Amino acid sequence: MRPIINKDTQDIPDIHKSIGVMLEIADAVNRTSDLDQFYRAIHRSLAAILNVDNFFIAIYHPDQDRVTFPYYVDQKDTAIASIDNISKTASLTARVIRRGVPMMLSKEDMLDYSKETGLPLMGTPSLTWLGAPLTVKGEVMGAIAVQSYAYERMYEITDLNILNIVAQYIALAIERKESDQAYKKQRKILEKILETSPVGIALLENRVFKWVNPEMLTLFGYEKKEDFQGANVSMIYDSRENYRKTGEQIYSSFSVGGRIEIEATLRKSDGRTFPANINISSPNPANPMSWIIATFTDMSGKKQVEEEKIKNEKLQGVLEMAGAVCHELNQPLQAIVGYSELIMMDHGEDAQLVKDLNSIKKHVDRIVRITRRLSNITSYKTVEYPGNKKIVDIWGASDHG
Repeated sequence: MRPIINKDTQDIPDIHKSIGVMLEIADAVNRTSDLDQFYRAIHRSLAAILNVDNFFIAIYHPDQDRVTFPYYVDQKDTAIASIDNISKTASLTARVIRRGVPMMLSKEDMLDYSKETGLPLMGTPSLTWLGAPLTVKGEVMGAIAVQSYAYERMYEITDLNILNIVAQYIALAIERKESDQAYKKQRKILEKILETSPVGIALLENRVFKWVNPEMLTLFGYEKKEDFQGANVSMIYDSRENYRKTGEQIYSSFSVGGRIEIEATLRKSDGRTFPANINISSPNPANPMSWIIATFTDMSGKKQVEEEKIKNEKLQGVLEMAGAVCHELNQPLQAIVGYSELIMMDHGEDAQLVKDLNSIKKHVDRIVRITRRLSNITSYKTVEYPGNKKIVDIWGASDHG
């Protein structure tokens, strides 16, 4: 087995040969749009200084005891996606990862390693194999390797030096690229959430709109985002005075915390107004208007529900009172009718008295109709009454029919 190199064996010319590759890789970090393109760019760059007919990049997942191969090019073996239970295999890649040092192995070295471990080699044994760990901040995140099936002396120790130098830079580049990819993915998810949010969301700088989501267009009746961008936030207030008062309220509220909730009357593009709930957060409470994220919710529906609730509560009060009045009046009314009939039976010859009793009965019947009307009320309205009062319009109220 050829010796594992030490950093002291690295020659200055090796570093010079690696500089161009590292510069190309640095450029590829910004130039490529995804990791697949980035790995292909690494492969092309290494081809300028090494034979890379057989080349792969492996990423180590210690929590899963697994190695994945996001990039794999080989003349003999088909591309593999991963190796599971890597600690229980005779994988050369796993050996480099475990030891954290570059290795150069001949075919005999590989076969000896297989016998030593009692495990079969992974893939077709090559004539010579070079692998270097991908290390970031002292942690091995994977490995890169090249191999040759054609020539036993395709590579020399100097090539291993070069591969090891470049591997350290590749590790940093991959970490950065993965971070960029993760950031872009999270940003897309966040943008999707913001774009599909059922509430209006806006980013403002010094009370000027910088970005709005589609719900803001629906909420305020505009057709395109450009209608907001660069416009002063006063465009959504129903009056200059309301705009001023809300600004003062925001400033005073931010002196307490970095997030506030207020209610205001806002204006749509066609001039119609609506009550809105506004949630505002700012990363700079000392100057809250410098950057603000605000969410807007139309409270018209909620206000309508609240008004309907109050109306129903009032109606319930009217119905309960009407029921009580009807109940209390029925007994004395029946008594009046009963006594009137008894008097008429005893003094039927007195025409004037009979006339008066019939008049009483007529008015009692009217009271009965009123109580019946009261008991059947399902909705009501009020009418003006002398003395700046309002009373229930009994005959204008709705009943059961």
